[in-house]
Parts: sequence; structure tokens; C-alpha cells
Amino acid sequence: MKNTILGSLYLSLAASIWGGMYVVVKVVVEVVPPLELVFLRYVIAILALLTIGFITKQSWRIEKRDWLLVFIIGLVGNTISIVTQEVGTLLSSAQMGAIITSTTPAFMVIFARIILKEKITFRKSISVILATIGVGIIVGNAHIGSSHQLGGVSLLIAALTWALMSVLIKRVPGQYSQIVLTTYAVLVAIVLLAPFTISRLDELDFQAIMHPSIWGGLLYLGVISTACAFLLWNRGLQMLTASSGGLFFFLQPIVGTFLGWLILGEQIGLSFWIGTILIFIGVLLVIREE
Repeated sequence: MKNTILGSLYLSLAASIWGGMYVVVKVVVEVVPPLELVFLRYVIAILALLTIGFITKQSWRIEKRDWLLVFIIGLVGNTISIVTQEVGTLLSSAQMGAIITSTTPAFMVIFARIILKEKITFRKSISVILATIGVGIIVGNAHIGSSHQLGGVSLLIAALTWALMSVLIKRVPGQYSQIVLTTYAVLVAIVLLAPFTISRLDELDFQAIMHPSIWGGLLYLGVISTACAFLLWNRGLQMLTASSGGLFFFLQPIVGTFLGWLILGEQIGLSFWIGTILIFIGVLLVIREE
């Protein structure tokens, strides 16, 4: 029971941090393009992770048999998923992005069944359905035109790859610290993104980047949204079943919508509260089952 509560807390914090990330990205992306933003975010994150790792005296050794799994996690989750999410959001609408990426927990249930042989219980199915309906009510109905189809495909790839990464984390042996695992996964993403971004960094407006709202946003994205949130998410998934842990992903649109109302002055109505209640019911069902 203790692991269930702690795991639920870790996953809730990670999802809430990512919900706040969208407000920050909306400000920073006006100065730093999406691909360069992802790269800089990871560079800042790995500096934070290495600092934490050395202070806590982590063992950085990974067995040869586990390197392929770590590489795949970095490739699928930290690289493909994040980049396609940024591109998909750029090519489509925010509503469409929220709807499609919220399918991640449903994909996690499927991948957990295929890869981890976890049972799809009736309660888990009801939880996913309730939470999905809740997200749909919150973000409204996105009108998908032909101009948004490419963005929709990109967002679907992001949802699929993040779900796959979250399930693969359960295959990593428990002997490795989450700090070490997250650091190596982020390093894989930096190496893969470097050829496409380094040559373009000198085109950035560094004078604009020095504005407190921009460099502060970059620090938030690198240290809080990447280093800390990834650690919390990975640790939380180790303490719950993969299919149950995915339900906490639905907290993102709640926090994102609320902060959009609080900070950016975006309007929310009765549908927000109805959707929020449905999502929390879905999450509570999972916690009770665990």
C-alpha cells in the first residue's frame, strides 16, 4: 500500500509538472524554435542530472546486456516522442494535441498486455474510458481539417512512442538508479539530436534569450520539466503496474488548462470541472485496485 501511495504521488507530480510545461513552452517557443528548444532542454537537464548523480555518488555502470534497452528508451521516449509531439503541436491545434496525446494511457494498457503480460481488468478498462471522456470534455471537440492531418499523425506517433517507452521502463532491472537510467536516456537523445541542431544554434537570438522569462523558462524546462519530472515518472512507474500508472498522464490537461486560465487568462467553464471529476474518478479506481 505504501508503494502504491508513493508511486501515485510521484506520477501525479510528474504529470502536473508537464501540465505546467505547456504554459512555459508557449512563451519560450516564440524565441527558440521547437527542435532547438528540445535540444537545449536536454543539455540543461543532463547537467542537472549529472550534478545530482555525482552529489549522491551514483554508480554509473550498466551491464552490457542492458545497454540496448536503455538506448531504445532514449530513442523512443526521449527523442522520437518529444520531437513528434513538438512538431505535431506546431502543425495542428492545441485542442487536437491534447486529445490525441491523451490516448497514451490506453496505448500503455495495450503495450503492458503485450510486453509485460499484465491483465486488462474490468476496473482498468472503466478507468481509461472515464478519464478519456473527461479529457474530451475538458479540451472540447477539435475540428480536424486536411491541413491538420500531418500534425495529427505526428501526435499519434508521439502518444504511441511515449506509451511504449513507459512500458519498457518496467523491463529495466531494479538494480539501476532512476537518476542513472534517466541520465543515459537523455544522453542518447542529445547525441541523436545534435547533428540536426548544433549548426542552427548560432542563428538564435541570444539577446532575446537573455530575457528573464526566456532563460527562466529554459531552466524550468530543463531542470524541473525534464530532469525532475522524468525521474518522478520513471520511479513512479517502477512502483505501480504500467497500465495503472498511465492513468496519471491524464492529470496533464487538468493542470495545463488550469494554469492557462490562471496565468494566461484563458477561459474555462463547467466542462473543465466535469472532466476533472471524471479523470479523478478514473485515477481513484486504479489506486483502489492497486
